[in-house]
Amino acid sequence: MRMFNYFRKEEIIMPQNKLQEFVFTTIMAMFMVYGMICYNVALSTGGFTNQTFVMALHEMPIMWPIAIVLELFVVGKLAPMLAFKIVRPTDRPQVITFMISFYICIMMCPIMSLIATVLFKDSPSVGTFIQTWGMNLPVALLWQLCYCGPLVRLIFRTIFKKQLSGAGCAETSNEPQTEA
Repeated sequence: MRMFNYFRKEEIIMPQNKLQEFVFTTIMAMFMVYGMICYNVALSTGGFTNQTFVMALHEMPIMWPIAIVLELFVVGKLAPMLAFKIVRPTDRPQVITFMISFYICIMMCPIMSLIATVLFKDSPSVGTFIQTWGMNLPVALLWQLCYCGPLVRLIFRTIFKKQLSGAGCAETSNEPQTEA
């Protein structure tokens, strides 16, 4: 008996050069940082209101560039190395993307939580940092894996449609491709 495949057959296309990597990282950082700032503002003000979204914009000029730099130069290099200790380059591209995104979240969340605690909390302390990190991690993972990640990949594919169609879908990871 044949099992139905409910997954789409298209490959997940990731950045193929430094410009695409920068654009992808910039868009991803913008969505992730803004979403997490909104969440933290809502926590500190007692809930989401229309004002939450405006208040979150005040922290963006500080936190967004920090996230971009961390992703491009530190976390973005470590996450694939850690992910490929669990998955193989021959695994489904969706699984590889999931694992890399997971590792990016679990590394970025404590770093960004620490920075936000120091810069924006009224009384920064180790306890405040641990609480902030603990409250942010589950939301960051869900936001990244379920909403932000798929949306940003859709935006990225739309922006670079012509360039990516010529590149093909074979390169889905940072691992070098070998020819048979």
